[in-house]
Amino acid sequence: MPTSAGDVLAGRYRLADLLSESRGGQFWRAHDQILARHVAVHVIPSEDPRADRLLAAARRSATVTDRHLLRVLDADEGDGLCYVVNEWGSGISLDNLLSIEGPLEPKRAAWICSEVGIAITAAHAAGVTHGRLVPENVLVDLSGAVRIIGFAVDAALHGLPDGRESADVVDLGALVYAALTGKWAGVSRSVVPAAPDDAGRVLRPRRVRAGIPRALDSLCDRVLNPAEVGAHVRDGHDLKTARGLTASLRDFVGDPAVMAAQEATRPHGRAPAEHAEQVAAAPALEDPVEHPPGTVPEGSVDPDDAADPDDSDPDTAAHSGPAAEHSEMPTQAGLPIFDDASEDVSWLSPRDDRPPPPPPFDDLPERPLFAPDSPPGSRLPVSSAAPVPVPGSPAPAEYWPFDSTGGGSLPGVRTGEQDPVPGRSWLRLAMLIAAVVALVVALAFAYQLGLGSSRTDPEEPGNGNGNGGPVPAEAFEVAGIIDLDPQGTPPEENRDLVGLAIDGDPETAWRTKVYFQNFGPGGLKSGLGLVLDLGESRLIGSVDVLFRGSPTEFEIHVGDQEPADLDDLTLVAEETAAGVEHTVTFEDRVEGRYLLIWLTSLPSVDGGFRAEIADVVVHP
Repeated sequence: MPTSAGDVLAGRYRLADLLSESRGGQFWRAHDQILARHVAVHVIPSEDPRADRLLAAARRSATVTDRHLLRVLDADEGDGLCYVVNEWGSGISLDNLLSIEGPLEPKRAAWICSEVGIAITAAHAAGVTHGRLVPENVLVDLSGAVRIIGFAVDAALHGLPDGRESADVVDLGALVYAALTGKWAGVSRSVVPAAPDDAGRVLRPRRVRAGIPRALDSLCDRVLNPAEVGAHVRDGHDLKTARGLTASLRDFVGDPAVMAAQEATRPHGRAPAEHAEQVAAAPALEDPVEHPPGTVPEGSVDPDDAADPDDSDPDTAAHSGPAAEHSEMPTQAGLPIFDDASEDVSWLSPRDDRPPPPPPFDDLPERPLFAPDSPPGSRLPVSSAAPVPVPGSPAPAEYWPFDSTGGGSLPGVRTGEQDPVPGRSWLRLAMLIAAVVALVVALAFAYQLGLGSSRTDPEEPGNGNGNGGPVPAEAFEVAGIIDLDPQGTPPEENRDLVGLAIDGDPETAWRTKVYFQNFGPGGLKSGLGLVLDLGESRLIGSVDVLFRGSPTEFEIHVGDQEPADLDDLTLVAEETAAGVEHTVTFEDRVEGRYLLIWLTSLPSVDGGFRAEIADVVVHP
């Protein structure tokens, strides 16, 4: 078996650089002397039990023609060796990209994984599977194109069985999860740190990293935690197949040409220097380790491999530098900005150029706080003409609005004559103001009486019809109520107390649990709430909610289908209750049988955050 650079394999491939060596196998960068190009070569002894499966996998891989694959160019056996020759690709693998840049922007992550999904879909249609679709086997080359390493061959080198389409689909969903969070939750083993879990369920991406769009969060959860019947279907796409999963990703990305053009401008594999060139096929050779599809491996490195340095995972050896040094992904500075229309997320950063300070205010002219004192026994002149100076008297001082004698004109005082009774003009003005106030109060009272008399049947002509008219006083009877907590485990929140929110007693209330973190992008949940069943589809004019504690941020959703999550309802209002009593009035009445009070931010209490709803009343 070749052991040094410079040896020639099959009279054609000159071995240049030994990239990894483990368990009787070697992985080389070689030079094809006939076609004058670099190639990747896997070499194992002919007597190795994996030899026959390796050649069979190479033949299957060669039947798939897709631009995303680093193709098998040659495979043979001779001189006691079994070898497979692949195309060589220069760029950066996804695991190293995550270790350098951290989790990717959502659209970029979805586009990279959709490009992988196109190749997997074509391969499954031809009856061929990859078998080990991990971040180490996804390459972004120097031109920004996405290439797949070791198709079928890498699984054979690891002793994994072929034909595992379900494993490819789960691993494809896990690639999306890894690109968004920097954590791995797939079936196959990877050097990327394992995703956190809660009672055997992989945490949703939005609970690991803030700013992930709801569509991608739901897609990952449905692929990696398919516990509910029908949970694998989203927007008409079957997420149990590579075709459906890829189509869902393409819907989110939109125009792939835009993303491809952006990716082509990035310096893939050119900086920093230690990542300038990644291997073109999976260098790892290890003992067979199988995980059933749909399960999550406990960790990214086998404990037995870690204990024996000679039997260490070659994947770990090939990528130990960046992957081991970045167990915690860096966070992105700034504040997230969410676009509800496109579900894009951008980041608001502080301004580098500070605006100039405003000009200083002009100094106001000095004014005396009080008028000058008048001589004892003197009266205030009330003439509109300027005072006539007395000969021999000193010049008047410059006071405003009074002159040196205390004269001037005052508001409300008649000029040209002296009021025989001091203060009578002020009394008249006060009486006039009182009369105006009494008139305003009387008009308001009359309006309220007229408004109250109009609160009758909304269907009668001339009464409120929900389009800006008066709201009827009566309320709908609630046929049923239940809590909605799709992100909970189990998915319920004090279900035995929900009836207290509609019993009409303000002293009793349904409440949430106490959370150490508030809801939202940085919390463990995006929200939870109560679903009211009105018995049949109704036209809703207003909703009264009585809270305990404030402030409470909430949304109102309505629909005719009993909801399993927010996707089944329509958002009709977003409110912040600053006090305990809050009324939401719709200018145009909304229609639906089910009404959801969805809490998105909880008031603070001792020990954390908790909301309480004492009463909910729905009006027509």
